Amino acid sequence: MVKILKEDALAYHENGRPGKIEVKPTKAHRTQTDLSLAYSPGVAFPCLEIQKNPDDAYRYTDKGNLVAVISNGTAVLGLGDIGAISGKPVMEGKGLLFKIYGGIDVFDIEVDEKDPVKFCEAVEKIAPTFGGINLEDIKAPECFYIEERLKRTLNIPVMHDDQHGTAIISAAGLKNALEVAGKDIKDVRIVVNGAGAAAVSCTKLYMALGARRENIVMLDSKGVITSDREGLNEQKRLFATDRRDLHTLAEAVNGADVFVGLSKGNVLSKDMVRTMAKDPIIFALANPEPEISYEDALEARPDTLMSTGRTDYPNQINNVIGFPYIFRGALDVHASAINEEMKMAAVHAIADLAKQPVPDVVNDVYKVNNLKFGRDYFIPKPVDPRLVSEVSAAVAKAAIESGVARRTIDDWEEYKNSLSVMLGVKTKLTQKIYSTASAHPQRVVFAEAIHPTMLRAAVQAKAEGICYPILLGNEERINKMAGELDLSLEGIEVINLRNDKEAERRERYAKILTEKLQRDGYTFEEANDKMFERNYFGMMMVETGEADAFITGLYTKYSNTTKVAKEVIGIRPEYKHFGTMHIINSPKGTLYLADTLINSDPDTQELVDMARLSCTAVSFFNEKPVIAMVSHSNFGSDSSDGSRKVRNAVAQLHKENPEMSVDGELQIGFALDREQRDTLFPFTRLKDKDVNTLVFPNLTSARSSYKMLQMLAPDVEIIGPIQMGLKKPIHFTDFASSVRDVVNITAVAVIDAYVYKIKKEINKCCTTT
Repeated sequence: MVKILKEDALAYHENGRPGKIEVKPTKAHRTQTDLSLAYSPGVAFPCLEIQKNPDDAYRYTDKGNLVAVISNGTAVLGLGDIGAISGKPVMEGKGLLFKIYGGIDVFDIEVDEKDPVKFCEAVEKIAPTFGGINLEDIKAPECFYIEERLKRTLNIPVMHDDQHGTAIISAAGLKNALEVAGKDIKDVRIVVNGAGAAAVSCTKLYMALGARRENIVMLDSKGVITSDREGLNEQKRLFATDRRDLHTLAEAVNGADVFVGLSKGNVLSKDMVRTMAKDPIIFALANPEPEISYEDALEARPDTLMSTGRTDYPNQINNVIGFPYIFRGALDVHASAINEEMKMAAVHAIADLAKQPVPDVVNDVYKVNNLKFGRDYFIPKPVDPRLVSEVSAAVAKAAIESGVARRTIDDWEEYKNSLSVMLGVKTKLTQKIYSTASAHPQRVVFAEAIHPTMLRAAVQAKAEGICYPILLGNEERINKMAGELDLSLEGIEVINLRNDKEAERRERYAKILTEKLQRDGYTFEEANDKMFERNYFGMMMVETGEADAFITGLYTKYSNTTKVAKEVIGIRPEYKHFGTMHIINSPKGTLYLADTLINSDPDTQELVDMARLSCTAVSFFNEKPVIAMVSHSNFGSDSSDGSRKVRNAVAQLHKENPEMSVDGELQIGFALDREQRDTLFPFTRLKDKDVNTLVFPNLTSARSSYKMLQMLAPDVEIIGPIQMGLKKPIHFTDFASSVRDVVNITAVAVIDAYVYKIKKEINKCCTTT
């Protein structure tokens, strides 16, 4: 775990704009008309509609996506009663987590009131503003009264996350840990060290899962809570044991199957752990120091199944796995409460997710290759992008089925996809690409199968139903790497192109290539030698129809790969050049950039081809291309050679392709700002249109643009490079590509191959008739 210094933490909160969250407008606000719609007089109309039907607040305001994080600062983290205003950084932090994980807006509200009745009265008065209320850092036992009263008096979801968040995550972890250990929750002995809000809620939820009350022992600062102790509050009395032989923690854990610590650090010794039952389950959740360290627990009992609240050890019980998605699901059905059914649905959804194959993004973050359900992984990681769709949907469905939802959801797959799109896990474009590719999977050759990124991408693409992978490389090396990465190659073809049994195919390919290139000086011997190279062999598989698409580029330089592509596959006859495109997916929309890989300093004719190719490529993605030819100048404002070639390309396009929506030369700012562009240049053929395609004057500007976005805009997804202009589906990656990048390109290549087959069939039919 990174050591956090006081100076760094203070600078983080102070530098730039103080604090961690802000409010941003969601509607246009540039013009007087915009402002009149936003405020007076336009705002009166939604006000009157809400007056007639209060539920219309969900329709016309942010109520349905707005949660209040409310605290009085009486039990802040490990700091205790530090006061309402002192706890504000924590509440802002909670708001940040709500936003980045659940897409939920938050107002943090610090109420300077310790009296629980007056506190509730304050919250009840402001509740109409919100779609849900997250109570935070309120001490016990007042928190029990506050939550119960607000749940009773308000008609929106109310949850004290300190209680229920920990309970839900730990219950999911306990369910799975018991499965790994081969134990039944009805039979295990559970020791809960701590009797605060979280401990009480956790224990109640364990009982809802099937744990028996007589098998549970709870301890507070005085020791084991027994039924004969005087002065017990209602919550402690619920879990008081009748056993008179237990007084200390050491006595309680002797023979126990489960220890759940919600107390303070270093209270569970190695000797105590040694006395526990076989395969002991230890949830040491005190922060910042757990009840026993991970190392000490495993040293004492190597068969321990261990969880902590820390990020640097396996099986972290972190509330962020739960609360953003529980509120997300509740808000999306306009729920009036978060009830027990919804909490239990979250438990099962989280537990089930840990049993599914782990996404590559999770492995990358944790720098591992083989996370799978077992002792070291029985709780999903907080960064798992599937949590938002799986947990939110489970909670929403439970709300509907239990009768607390004001609206229903009919298409659950569409709902899950919308959540992934909203948080950038999956954009609408990539969703469309993946859906199309999985509906028409093709045979895709992966050139560099001995590269771990490409091998993992091929396996993942098959698992997602996108393609039937064919791996090129030495089968022994590939199988060894697959074992090291814990990848299954079942059903995946591996071709060792250098193997003697491939000699006939190499010679056949060489003969075909020789006939194609003999006028360029190629001999059969030279062509045969080329067939020992992955790119030549793999592209010939596509050329002969023995495969449908080809992916390469992780090891090979672009200049070499593109040379091979022109020799083996060739450029489409209607063009003299080929190029590549990158797709930029951002919260503001989708942009298509060309040429991002092939043509270093294109002349006028190359720019014409890039624009025409871009027009075809954007149409391929089912969008109407609106193209700006980019330059450092606007419509003749500069007479340099660079501007002139762009201007000449536009003139040629206007003459030869009058149907295209294209114009320039234009600076990027004017290309993308329709209002400013149309005002200054009312003659443009782009008037009243939003540009979605940028053709750059050279490779430097194109690559610099998308690379800058890649580095500075983490919420932007970049897909590419996508090949444009070759006769068949040959697609490129680069050495910096991630597994997801390669899988994205594979999906595009599959669609490319499918469309190629359709066109081929159409041409065949037309020729026949």
